[in-house]
Amino acid sequence: MSASGAESGPATPAVGLAAGRGVWVVLPTYNERDNIEPMAAAILAALPEASLLIVDDASPDGTGELADTIAARESRVSVLHRFGKEGLGVAYRDAFRWVLERPDARAIVQMDADFSHDPAALPRLLAPLMRDADLVLGTRYMPGGDTVGWPWYRKLISRGGTTFARSVLLLPYRDLTGGFKAWRRELLDAIRLRETSGSGYGFQVETTWWAHRRGARIVQVPIVFRERVAGASKMTGGIVREALLLVVRLRIRAIRDALARG
Repeated sequence: MSASGAESGPATPAVGLAAGRGVWVVLPTYNERDNIEPMAAAILAALPEASLLIVDDASPDGTGELADTIAARESRVSVLHRFGKEGLGVAYRDAFRWVLERPDARAIVQMDADFSHDPAALPRLLAPLMRDADLVLGTRYMPGGDTVGWPWYRKLISRGGTTFARSVLLLPYRDLTGGFKAWRRELLDAIRLRETSGSGYGFQVETTWWAHRRGARIVQVPIVFRERVAGASKMTGGIVREALLLVVRLRIRAIRDALARG
């Protein structure tokens, strides 16, 4: 595993988050060569003072090599190379640990590399962190949010997954499977990433659940999710099954913890 690119300056107050000061955007990639260059440019334009970490799982299409090229000419971009495709959750765990080692990091944003998450929405996603939020969830299923370009069955799977997770885990949030999230550094450092186990999209549910259990101040912000503009979706039946089983395991853990407390 290696990292390339440069780090930004010293830690700065939260008031600079709107421009990206102290913000690291984490962008996992696998076979996203067609998207990575315009996506990186759009993120850096939306947050003129932010840093970007591209995480590549040894993409056979050359995404990692192109990311290195971008980092060589742009000091705000770094690249974390992983040795192979192990799943979204594993890539995020490695990336979050990498960013948390940077003393300049005040907030961490996670988002997809395929333009399904609009880089122009980044300042709005970060705004609640400038007040009192610890975690901001980009939410499709609330007033002002939407999903565009998906067939009905994908919408059904997504909404069904969130409904299932909300019901089983007794959580109030309307979009638990979404991956457009902004974290205050202190919370992300405290949620015990070592105890998360999801390798697919269940990781999104799992980390929000951990944050909720820690009493974090969690804010929902409406977003419009659009179908990717290039490349192929990574969603599979196995990923869906893993997420469902993970939710059940989290509920069992919560019950056991409650019983242990008496």
